[in-house]
Amino acid sequence: MLGMNMQKMMRQMQKMQADLERVQAELEEKTVEGTAGGGVVTVVVNGHQVVQEVKIQPEAVDPEDVEMLEDLILAAINDAMRKSRDLSASEIQKVTGKMNIPGLPPGLI
Repeated sequence: MLGMNMQKMMRQMQKMQADLERVQAELEEKTVEGTAGGGVVTVVVNGHQVVQEVKIQPEAVDPEDVEMLEDLILAAINDAMRKSRDLSASEIQKVTGKMNIPGLPPGLI
């Protein structure tokens, strides 16, 4: 009986590993946008927290106040990174939340 349970558990672990690999590949393609200054700065980040694109509206560029632009870019990056981490955690939770691994809280890898 124990052997059957162990085989079932191994199959579940293999499926979860395959699902996690699929999710990781999908996260590379999924993107989120972070914005600052009412959208004058937008940063696009994928699900692996890699910045893909930075967009700056012309009205955000003031040669007399470069520090403000730097602050807007930083805020947009931080917003995008937070959204990317949330996206990643949510997608991984969909896989790991399905399986209760003894000794680990559901959803923890």
